[in-house]
Amino acid sequence: MKEAKPTEKHLQAVKRVFRYLKGTINMGLWYSKDTSISLTAYADAYHAGCQDTRRSTSGSAQFLGDKLVSWSSKKQKCTTISSTKAEYIALSGCCAQILWMRLRLTNYGFQFNKIPLYCDNKSAIALSGNNVQHSRAKHIDVRYHFIKEQVENGVLELYFVRTEYQLVDIFAKPLPRERFNFLFEKLSIRSMSPEMLKRLAKETNE
Repeated sequence: MKEAKPTEKHLQAVKRVFRYLKGTINMGLWYSKDTSISLTAYADAYHAGCQDTRRSTSGSAQFLGDKLVSWSSKKQKCTTISSTKAEYIALSGCCAQILWMRLRLTNYGFQFNKIPLYCDNKSAIALSGNNVQHSRAKHIDVRYHFIKEQVENGVLELYFVRTEYQLVDIFAKPLPRERFNFLFEKLSIRSMSPEMLKRLAKETNE
């Protein structure tokens, strides 16, 4: 095992993590009792975001109604040569999670088809909806291509979303504070202080 050799950038990254933890220690997800059971998802990628390996980061989120119930932020296992390929891999990872959730919810009597999956890369959407092996996809591992089958079978429907409305930016890439706080609000992340919990409970019961 190689000896760890942290550099200044690693130290700064650790400090950033601790600042994040300190600033969000009382934050949490709030679920109101009127949450609907409609399944939707978002997927995004930060191409070549890792400064050490140049691998991309996949971010995804799944919602029941407008409430966040599942999310992921994960470095991709291979290096991609374009943002389209990085987004395509992120879509496939999100698709796998959707299928798992769909199966579990089916066991409780819920049926889902044409599940909306939102992405801000039109080329990746076109690649996912094209069941012909495209030259742009020839370098992508075959395991990521199963999303094409789900689109063809009507399980998923892919939609373009403008970057400013891409809710999973927060799971894929570093963001300025204003954008970060905006997405916190959109994801229904709230302060869980005793005072706020009382206020939220009162609003729910009204």
